[in-house]
Amino acid sequence: MAATGIYVYGIVGGAHPLPAGATGVGEPPAGIRLLPAGELAVVVSEAPPGLRARRRDLMAHQGLLLELAEDGPVLPMRFGVVAPDEATVLADVAARRSEHAAVLERLGAHVEMNVKVMPVQDNLAALIREDPVVRRVREETRRRPGYEADIRLGEAVSAGLRRRAVAAAALLPAQCAEIAGDMRPGPEVEGCVLNASFLVPRHREADFRAVVERCAATHPGRLELRLTGPLPCYSFVGPEPAPARV
Repeated sequence: MAATGIYVYGIVGGAHPLPAGATGVGEPPAGIRLLPAGELAVVVSEAPPGLRARRRDLMAHQGLLLELAEDGPVLPMRFGVVAPDEATVLADVAARRSEHAAVLERLGAHVEMNVKVMPVQDNLAALIREDPVVRRVREETRRRPGYEADIRLGEAVSAGLRRRAVAAAALLPAQCAEIAGDMRPGPEVEGCVLNASFLVPRHREADFRAVVERCAATHPGRLELRLTGPLPCYSFVGPEPAPARV
């Protein structure tokens, strides 16, 4: 089947090499190439027909960006950015050349690390000892048991677990800032009290992991931490690009 446009993975410096043997989205995987754009270059391939957010293609997109980042900064595009032709890609890059160059310089040898914090859902005895609101509602439930009392107790426990996790999570950004160069809040995620991405020097990824693990170990009964990365630096490249623009 014929290609349906130019698929755009990201923007790099003009001398940036392509990873040996790397391929892109599609089945079979598309061959990738550099499209020179002055002192910049755009990493592209032919856009496969019927492209959807399949796991295989999402992983191919992200994997290629991480491979590219091994050899220098990359301005990553979100999955699914397709332009009608090379001329459109080059025109859009030319119109924003200085902006793209500034982002590449800022990203440097960095990766994105995402941290999500969720309340621990057990250890009720400790919560009752520590939280006077939960303790009061529990005592009222014992005196006047019933369906509505149980509902109030469940709501009080849920709110107490969240308050406890919020207080512990509030310390994390400052601790991570000792290593990360920047932090961006992410969208709200159900069940999370914190969703944030950090711009971390690649050579300090292990140090950043140690900070997050130390925070988790310090508050084992209060919060659960989920660390994801390294990721392409999606959260640090400015506004989301519109479809068919790069």
